[in-house]
Amino acid sequence: MAKILNVSHLTKRYISGTKELTVLNDITFDIEEGETFAIVGPSGSGKTTLLGLCAGLDRPDAGSVELCGTDLASLNEDERAALRNREVGFIFQNFQLLPTLTALENVIVPLELQGFKSPTRSGQDLLDKVGLADRFHHYPSQLSGGEQQRVALARAFSSNPSILFADEPTGNLDEETGEKVVKLLFELNQEAGTTLVIVSHDLELARRNQRILRLKGGKVIANESTVPL
Repeated sequence: MAKILNVSHLTKRYISGTKELTVLNDITFDIEEGETFAIVGPSGSGKTTLLGLCAGLDRPDAGSVELCGTDLASLNEDERAALRNREVGFIFQNFQLLPTLTALENVIVPLELQGFKSPTRSGQDLLDKVGLADRFHHYPSQLSGGEQQRVALARAFSSNPSILFADEPTGNLDEETGEKVVKLLFELNQEAGTTLVIVSHDLELARRNQRILRLKGGKVIANESTVPL
């Protein structure tokens, strides 16, 4: 199986006042196409920073990231954005929907950017899959948190990404709603065959994936296979 993500000796530092903080220290791992992969660790362990580096949203101080066969260091800002538009989907803890667009419009934005034919039909089909066929024309402010995250799920899968990064996808949801969203996430992912990378502090969610990378203090303390629940 081909590797879709190769992370090698990744280090990231930030300046805080007069101090230099090493947020990630010599991180190395890879992910195969179609794999489901969780990154876990306590708050402040570097999970979200690592996700941003893997997606090319930020640059490391040392080490390399190869995403979908491309060394991100070889790309400028515009080229990295173009790669993300083609290959990457995102789901965020705080949904990140555009407030002035309806649910359907939010879902079809990535499709329009890529010049898809019949984006409206595709968007409607995806919203139907996540149980929001009666919410096409509702704005985010008219939707519950769980409904907003389901719109975000539909948007993330709309352009058939090769890899999907989910940063604490249930972090702002109650347990019951979060469970429904997780179930949908894995169903859509299995149907699409997308590589899934989930950042979470929720070990139960992490164990649903095929592999778990455990971080502590910016270092990898374990990289283990699981028997997904």
